[in-house]
Amino acid sequence: MSGFIEWLEELNQKDTRIRAVLRRGLSFEPGAYPSAYPYVEPFVKGEENGWRRDVHYLVAGLWAQHWRGDRVGAPETLSRACLGYYRSQENSPSVERRFISLLDSDGDQLTYRLRQMTVLLKEYPLDFPSLLKDLLSWNHDKKWVQNKWAREFYSGWDLNNEDDDNDVSKTKEEVK
Repeated sequence: MSGFIEWLEELNQKDTRIRAVLRRGLSFEPGAYPSAYPYVEPFVKGEENGWRRDVHYLVAGLWAQHWRGDRVGAPETLSRACLGYYRSQENSPSVERRFISLLDSDGDQLTYRLRQMTVLLKEYPLDFPSLLKDLLSWNHDKKWVQNKWAREFYSGWDLNNEDDDNDVSKTKEEVK
């Protein structure tokens, strides 16, 4: 999976216009912007208009939108970056709601919600190979990707923080 993102990075070093083309592709349905074909089609050989093809176009566009040459730090999964952003916004309930909406997205909503989320996460280096791998399994009946993202996000919550409006321990106390 990482070969796709590595290939985009290599192409970007030769010609930075690739990012503009792939960003522009986010304005269209995945795979419907002909200028993006040279950068994605080699990785989706033989695919018709299926999920795998759509995800490659989506991730390529998100990568281009999110790319920054001065980015430092190890890439994080999207859910870990969401947790970092949540904390940086003083545990804002609106960040959690956006994250839950993302987890609840079907294939039609996913592109829009991921675009919104990656814009919010502009300061966080994202692990795009991991994102590609996860999104390829997004529509699985057991929703294992959504469950994994939820575990990563909520496992980082500090349940002992008195100032946290989303403090689950308060709810536990109310139940007792």
